[in-house]
Amino acid sequence: MEIGISRFVFADHDAGAPATGRAHNPVTNLLAEMELADQVGIDIFGVGEHHTREFLDAAPPLLLAAGAARTQRLRLTSAITILSVADPVRVFQEFATLDLISQGRAELIVGRGAYAEAFALFGQDVRDYDALFEEKLGLLLALRDQAEVQWRGRFRPPLTGQGVYPRPVQAQLPIWLGVGGTPASAVRAGTLGLPLALGVLGGEYAAYRPLLDLYRAAGRRAGHPPEALRVNINALGYVADTTAQAQTEFFPPYATIFGELGRKAGWPPITPARFAELTGPTAALVVGSPADVARKIQYIDKVLGGIARISLQMSVGPVPLAQRLRSIELLGTAVGPVLRGS
Repeated sequence: MEIGISRFVFADHDAGAPATGRAHNPVTNLLAEMELADQVGIDIFGVGEHHTREFLDAAPPLLLAAGAARTQRLRLTSAITILSVADPVRVFQEFATLDLISQGRAELIVGRGAYAEAFALFGQDVRDYDALFEEKLGLLLALRDQAEVQWRGRFRPPLTGQGVYPRPVQAQLPIWLGVGGTPASAVRAGTLGLPLALGVLGGEYAAYRPLLDLYRAAGRRAGHPPEALRVNINALGYVADTTAQAQTEFFPPYATIFGELGRKAGWPPITPARFAELTGPTAALVVGSPADVARKIQYIDKVLGGIARISLQMSVGPVPLAQRLRSIELLGTAVGPVLRGS
């Protein structure tokens, strides 16, 4: 199983000083985390995409390219690319360029986006939410497979065989379909034979098994081999030397962010009791000591019928940089070897 990290880059929450005492801004913090992840054996590092003042990750390919120049083996992915508001030609060019910079380590997770502000910013009508994504995904997949495409759609000018360059180092640029729990999205991924990246924010992992069964069944009906139908679980997670320490360090930032989101959405407040439920052995948050985190990931793998990858989103709220670096170190050196059977 591959072990990954997903990161959002908060404008305010990511400030901090590393052990050297040098002040780092959020972007240089991110690069330090990528370097450490590469050194300790993490397989993949993803950067999210947002377009509001709270975040600094509006351009993931640029951040990933900076990380590529500082790493040797780490695979680099978006988490996610909001394809509905982007030009697939430009998206392909950016990630093909990232693949060249990283010598074949680029991937992307594409999705429809969860926030309306991106649609207004790029002049798209949110009422076209699904139609935009379906059309643009089709074009992106066509561009992945060949440089010269004959194509016509509703939301961008036609292509009449112009070459789209550069081409990546990899024979086929890996494209994962990011979903948040919608059955139609899971069926779409299976029908297309795309690997699926499932975001898990709450609830019990067993509740997601029917969604993955739909995905796999759709893939089989479409004639795709089982090895093409890979699953990446993207979960909120954090590792510390002990489970008590992990819970103590992760609860305040988690409560800060999800308290803010909850006030807007009308959710109940984040209490210590609710947090304890969510960090239980079968529930959404992957928070604990290396041994407890490894056991939980093994449980997730079993209850979901086998997963290819798990990526932990550690940047939920103002977790100090030193603590994030320690968490990455433990994930790579203590959790990873258990999951790989070494």
